Amino acid sequence: KRMSGKGKWEEGMIVGMSGEGVAPISNLTIAKAHEAKIKVISYDRLIRNAPVDLYLSFDPVGVGRLQAQSIVKLVARGNYALIEGADTDNNAFLLKKGQMEVLKPLIDKGDIKVVYEQWSKDWKPEEAMRNMENALTANGNKIDAVIAANDGTAGGVIQALAAQGMDGKIPVSGQDAELAACQRIAEGKQAMTIYKPLKKLADRAAEAALSFAKGEKITTTEKVNNGKEDIPSILLSPLAVDKNNLLETVVKDGYQKKEAVFKKNKS
Repeated sequence: KRMSGKGKWEEGMIVGMSGEGVAPISNLTIAKAHEAKIKVISYDRLIRNAPVDLYLSFDPVGVGRLQAQSIVKLVARGNYALIEGADTDNNAFLLKKGQMEVLKPLIDKGDIKVVYEQWSKDWKPEEAMRNMENALTANGNKIDAVIAANDGTAGGVIQALAAQGMDGKIPVSGQDAELAACQRIAEGKQAMTIYKPLKKLADRAAEAALSFAKGEKITTTEKVNNGKEDIPSILLSPLAVDKNNLLETVVKDGYQKKEAVFKKNKS
């Protein structure tokens, strides 16, 4: 709960989100919560530079790692373009960190050359499309694979590729298992996406909040630095989804409907 009508903190829990499209919880709010012995959970996005009690999310570094691993399986050698998210979003940096964990050894070996990399302002597809257009122009269309940070940026990338008749010819990653992305995977225009079962995350957050409310200690095995301190963290494992497991993951879970996913490609 937040403040009561009398300006006093009531007992309860704050579960805070910070990131794309979400107004951040202020340090003052967190300080007042802690004064009242109220625990603060950073849910999905890491609240930066604040003493939160727990960070709960799908592992963003792991997401980046899966994106790169999936594309490297398809294109082990060649020219890569990295179309990242917003440079104002900490998650975008964590994604890139995971991507580079996979790519750097191959770059050092000379197998992969990153010929273009750019952030996409506010994660906007049109920014990603512009970035991909610039990448193609700068390299005479000689790009063999694209790691796009999420499904929105992937959509922009694929628009730019389509304008050159290259959509479906080079693999493009994504993230979020959006309907449009799942449709593109079914059509063969997007190589993969990342699926993060939201119920799993919400259930774990509810369990953590209940444990805090009971005064129980939550055991964590990882810590993530938020710019102020190392925050005890629970990081769930995301799933890489491609045409081979689309039905067994996002469709089976009811996250996307089969008839919608395969609307343009009946199967």
